[in-house]
Amino acid sequence: MNQNVNYLAPVAEASVADRSDFIWKCYAHVVAAILAFAGISAYFIQSGLAERIAIPMLNSWFLVLGAFMLVGWGATHVAHRVESKNAQYAALGLFVFAEALIFAPLFYVAIYKLQRPEIIESAAGVTLLGCAGLVATAMITRKDFSFLRGMLVWGGILALVAIVSSMIFGFHLGTWFSVAMVGFAGAAVLYDTSNIMHHYPQDRYVAASLALFSSIALMFWYVLQLFMSRD
Repeated sequence: MNQNVNYLAPVAEASVADRSDFIWKCYAHVVAAILAFAGISAYFIQSGLAERIAIPMLNSWFLVLGAFMLVGWGATHVAHRVESKNAQYAALGLFVFAEALIFAPLFYVAIYKLQRPEIIESAAGVTLLGCAGLVATAMITRKDFSFLRGMLVWGGILALVAIVSSMIFGFHLGTWFSVAMVGFAGAAVLYDTSNIMHHYPQDRYVAASLALFSSIALMFWYVLQLFMSRD
């Protein structure tokens, strides 16, 4: 989820051909980011790096949760403040790598602690199907969901407050927090897809893909948490 981008002429004012080209570039970069994330994560697992990364992180789990949200906001913020394509690609690459690092503890627990590697595939499938449905809804209705920005900002702040409070007072956030965050991520996917169609300038398709990938990663994180909570 990112800020509304409207400081240059939005793609909505471009020709049909230019809009179509912009949207295809965005989603091609999203797919590439997902594949890169999967490849890096697979390397971490197969090389044993996932275990070495996960063990110290599992001792500071709530810090990992906070870092997960802050990395998403920080990467998209940087991407939207740079003009060159190289800088945007650098921000996208850095974020994908950071996401693979932050997901390492979850994958480690699912594979080695719970002995249930299949739940990663199941959670990924549910996430992709859910996001595909939300993207299709935004594109078919062509509705501008920019009104969700205020709700997402406040929702993100409240989520961080909940995470910090759980660290300080030692209570467990529980399943319902994960359910709420899946809904939050779904709203972010709608918002980002709407921005791609209505508000991004034509030279920011890399930033647009970064924002959407961030929201998809957020949904995957909490869907996977829900699958793991059943074991």
